[in-house]
Amino acid sequence: MNEQPAHILVVDDDARIRTLLKQFLIKNGYLVTEARDAAHARRILSGLAFDLLIIDVMMPGEDGFSLTRGVRDSVESPIMLLTAKGDTEDKITGLEAGADDYLPKPFEPRELLLRVGAILRRAAIIPTQDEPPKTLALGDIRYNISRGELWQGEDLIRLTSTESALMRVFARTPNEALSRVRLVEELGGAAGGAQERAVDVQITRLRRKIEADAKNPRYLQTVRGEGYMLTPD
Repeated sequence: MNEQPAHILVVDDDARIRTLLKQFLIKNGYLVTEARDAAHARRILSGLAFDLLIIDVMMPGEDGFSLTRGVRDSVESPIMLLTAKGDTEDKITGLEAGADDYLPKPFEPRELLLRVGAILRRAAIIPTQDEPPKTLALGDIRYNISRGELWQGEDLIRLTSTESALMRVFARTPNEALSRVRLVEELGGAAGGAQERAVDVQITRLRRKIEADAKNPRYLQTVRGEGYMLTPD
């Protein structure tokens, strides 16, 4: 039985770009829905769930950064931002807003396709059927390694696909320092200063979800000169 193709929401005020993206993604096996602006996207998201959101930053009215911030707490789908601005600060702004990836325009269609595939692979959590659940204790928070889920009591803590991927990486090697370069590689990125800064942003966001005091982390520690380390109880 064939798996259902991933469903992607493309949000862009430029009808020509929306059409090109839709045709290209459909040609490569995805289902695609279009939204012409942030308000239209919100209406669609109120009734449908997607495997990935591709959002243009430079839209009239509410821009892509604002839309990403607005839906991040209620939408678990990974988010890729598209923008004509390609500098590092804009990328960091996008990641801080809750995006999982950031692709400057113009871009090669092949690069878009590779990034979409990488994001969807990170987002896929396959439970281990033959082993009992294994957990790591982080104070009153529990991380279920088998399912890739973070729980506080009876409440499931929402993780973006990138945050989830980071937790899986750290959970494989607790109490071991992992360099920024290695984390970039584990997340499927290419080495470079901008990518390493992006990892720092993702670490900051993850700390807010697992630490009682994110500014003084107990569990996701910075190891000077080496990188980051997860130190469960």
